[in-house]
Amino acid sequence: MMFWIAVILGIVEGLTEFLPISSTGHLIVTNDLLGFEGERSKIFAIVIQLGAILSVVWEFRERLFNVVRDLPTKPEARRFSLALFVAFLPAAIIGLLVHDFIKEHLFSVKTVAMALIAGAILIFVVESLPLKVRTKKAENISLLQALGVGFAQCLSLWSGFSRSAATILGGLVCGLERRAATEFSFFLAIPIMFAATLYDLYKDYEHLAPGDAGWLALSFAVSFVVAWASIRWLLKFVSSHSFKPFAIYRLIAGTALLIYAW
Repeated sequence: MMFWIAVILGIVEGLTEFLPISSTGHLIVTNDLLGFEGERSKIFAIVIQLGAILSVVWEFRERLFNVVRDLPTKPEARRFSLALFVAFLPAAIIGLLVHDFIKEHLFSVKTVAMALIAGAILIFVVESLPLKVRTKKAENISLLQALGVGFAQCLSLWSGFSRSAATILGGLVCGLERRAATEFSFFLAIPIMFAATLYDLYKDYEHLAPGDAGWLALSFAVSFVVAWASIRWLLKFVSSHSFKPFAIYRLIAGTALLIYAW
């Protein structure tokens, strides 16, 4: 049984972490359906999220290496690093302040369902706006645009809304081209998800069970591979499609979950 739980959780995390449909929401529902809840499930969520983060690092390894290498000599690299820091701050600060409230009150099937529907409506609204593209490359984002994306990311503190949806939509509204907004969302995932993962691990490390090491490794590996494939697919998809199909999916899923919850 644990084999399939580990595989299923890894697949769900990998598929949903970077698509604008909410990984946390899908994991809450998946755990509920599998009957795999409580403190033990939190450790699995932390580990598979780490696998997804590292898939971003792997996919963008060359560009990330170039930024780190150029930090001492090139102002463009320093500006991009500062932009990531600026975008990271709002959700990090607010998330730290309300972390316990979120865990206690916003981690239910019902709240996830409402967040899925709210995010779907926002996607339709943003896609209907006459948005003007001012930035065509993620590394060229301005500090003001980065701050806008950072505040948009705060919406993802509502479990089920989706960090990817919040940051990509924020990027579009702030004038980023679709691929640039999506790529910046991926880059921003690295610090915010590393911070959240390390904080959760610090809070819940005592729940680690020696017998789970192999299952955790399996979930980690599955999450890494599936998330990497999802990233590559989404970058191709956004080049020629809107995000409306994801909104339709969110409406259907959110409505189904409300019916399930009630």
